[in-house]
Amino acid sequence: METQGTKISRRGRPPKRFDEQSDTREMLLRAGVRVLTEKGFCATGIDEILRGVGIPKGSFYHYFNSKEAFGAELIDRYGAYFARKLQHHFDDASLPHLERLKAFVSDACAGMAKYGYMRGCLIGNLGQEMGALPPSYGDRLKSVFMDWQERVAVCLFAAQEAGEISVNIDCERQAAFFWIGWEGAVLRAKLERHPAALSIFSEVFFAGLNSR
Repeated sequence: METQGTKISRRGRPPKRFDEQSDTREMLLRAGVRVLTEKGFCATGIDEILRGVGIPKGSFYHYFNSKEAFGAELIDRYGAYFARKLQHHFDDASLPHLERLKAFVSDACAGMAKYGYMRGCLIGNLGQEMGALPPSYGDRLKSVFMDWQERVAVCLFAAQEAGEISVNIDCERQAAFFWIGWEGAVLRAKLERHPAALSIFSEVFFAGLNSR
């Protein structure tokens, strides 16, 4: 029985804290990734991103000083996101090392199919536009590609040590070739709205590893 001045304690989870600032910033970044993977940086205006999330322009400049600063954060964010995706597969001890790389490729192909091959790779898209982008983006983009490339090289070295691929394979060179070819295949798949380029590249790449 409740008496005056007594507060009844109720069981259950505590109410979630709503951090409006971080939530709005997150919405902007997610919208930016979505639009830029479809259309690219130069073809995308801030107004288009804001319309997609219903946020006034003044709010954008509260979180980001400029479109350039926004794009720089998107590069870092997307690079880290894909690094986690790669590492998730490369750390899967239930699969041989080469199969882990194949699992990543399958996952990435499924991701493109999910959006009807309309979204490409943010880093690859920006690389195609580099002549029209802020010069500061160049080092950022190269750093992301090198990080991804090194992770693939480590996976290939592990496959080599396990006897899954020949000791004669130059793993660092093959890792560089993988990203050069993969980004081209992603671009072609987006252009054609079809997975053929992804399939051709992955089949040729892995066949090359197995034939040495």
